[in-house]
Parts: sequence; structure tokens; C-alpha cells
Amino acid sequence: MSAKVVITHIPEYSFPSLAQRTAVLLEKAGLTPSPGHHILVKPNLVSPSNASHCCTHPMIVKAACAYLLDHKVKITVADSPAFGNASHAARRSGLRQAMAELGLEVTSLRHPTPLPLSQGGTIGISKDALEKDLILNIPKLKVHCQMTISGAVKNLFGCVVGFRKAVAHNRLGHSHEVFRSMLMDVYDALPTTFHLMDGIHSMHKDGPINGEPFELGLLSASNNGIALDTAAYVILGLQPNQVPLWEEAYMRRLVGSHPDDIVYPFENTGVFDTTGFEMSNKRPLDFHLLRLIKGRVRSLMKRFVK
Repeated sequence: MSAKVVITHIPEYSFPSLAQRTAVLLEKAGLTPSPGHHILVKPNLVSPSNASHCCTHPMIVKAACAYLLDHKVKITVADSPAFGNASHAARRSGLRQAMAELGLEVTSLRHPTPLPLSQGGTIGISKDALEKDLILNIPKLKVHCQMTISGAVKNLFGCVVGFRKAVAHNRLGHSHEVFRSMLMDVYDALPTTFHLMDGIHSMHKDGPINGEPFELGLLSASNNGIALDTAAYVILGLQPNQVPLWEEAYMRRLVGSHPDDIVYPFENTGVFDTTGFEMSNKRPLDFHLLRLIKGRVRSLMKRFVK
């Protein structure tokens, strides 16, 4: 069985051309929602720190939302950072202003409900995500100090509500196998999801927060997040044993986990120059206890103190 990944090379976030190209990619990927559907648009709003580089670019989210609004759907734009709230990161990244221009707001995913995990235990995934008709996942392509690369599958970890992500790092971080299995369980649990990857200015050297921009020029879309990530791994010259989530998908024999599974109906992967792209140094999966406590205190202060 094959998976379709629609990719294009676009050097900058210039809105008129970006909006046109985004509409073409989403349509070719098969995203033609019915009027009245309620769609969650899920960008990466990992942190207000270095937000212009580590978060999904606001113009891509704006272009995607404009396409959806043309289909007369209801849109919720939301994420759930491990520390802090989505609105703060959206303000720092410029997303809040971009969404206001379309009459939209950025909110935090809430209302956790327990998701049973294949390796045992549960994790609190947002009902706000589970109950939508469809999700449009808009990840930022970037290096990651624990998972090597953060793409479509990793970005959906943001549907786990708030501080529970940090707890999961500590509870499951003793094993890459257990942690990556949990991430794949979250991916599998969500409703129908389309994916639009922001790799125009990807992030390298350090991630998922403190890296630097790398002008890759990649914009890609698919109804298969595994395949979308695999295409990015291929472009970056990686192998499954270098990327925990790719290895997990490969082990599960998921469609899109093998490069030969992928069909490129628009442009191909050979048009991208990755010379000089640097991976992040590896760090442990678990968080230091003091960081967890400080992060939780900051989150509560931002919620209740203006």
C-alpha cells in the first residue's frame, strides 16, 4: 500500500504565494472538508522562548486557515505546551496577530481524558482534540535533542494536556522504546488527521527550542503523518536507526514508514539542499525534578496572574 506526500520548494514565507501553494498542497493531499465541520488546527507552540524559530511560522497557519475558511468550516486553533500556555507562545511568535486578521483566536487544549497505552498505563489526551471532526496538524520541522527530529507524529504529542507531557517524560523516559511507543499511541488515537509541514525555515543545531533557522525551503502535506515524516527523514539523509519514531513506525510496519511506500505526485525530494544542516546533541528523555516544579509554578502563575 502506498502513501501520498505532496511537497514543494518555496524559499520564503511571502503570504500571497504561500497561500496559493498551501491551498494546492492541501487539495492534492485530499483535504476538502465539508461545510460545518469543526476542525482543530494544531501548530507547534512549544515555547515563547525563541518562538520565531521553534514554533510553526504564523504565515503557514494563516494560509492553512484561510483555505479552511473557504470551505465554510469552524476552526479551533490550539496547542498545549508542557510549560506555559499556547496564547503566550502565539503572541511571541506572531501567530496571535495573524489569527486575529482572520477573526480567529489561539487557545490551549484542555479537558484531559485517559488514553490507555500499549505498554501499560494511561496518558491524559485532550477531549478538545478527540471530539473534532478532523485535525490539521501543522508541525515545524526541526531537530530534537531526544527524538532526533520533530515532525508530524511528534507534534501531536501536543494533544496531551499541559504538564502531563513533562510527567510522561519522567515516567516513561527510562526507555526510548516505551516513550516512542506512547507517542505512536497518541498518533493512532486521534481522529482523521491531515498534516502540513513547515520546513521552509527549519530549525537545526539545537532543539526542540533553542536552535537556529536553516533555509530548507520545504513545504509538504499528506493525510499520513508517518509518510510525511519519512519524506523529511529521507531529505535529511537519515536512517531508521537514527530516529526513534521512524524506527518505531518501521517496527510496526506502518504504511509510510518505508521510503518505497511513498508516492510524490507534485515535486520530488531531490530539490532540497541540506548542506550544513546540523543535528542536536542528545539529552536524556526525563526532565530534572527541579525543572518540573519550576515549570509547573510558571504555568500556574501565567494562568492566574496577568
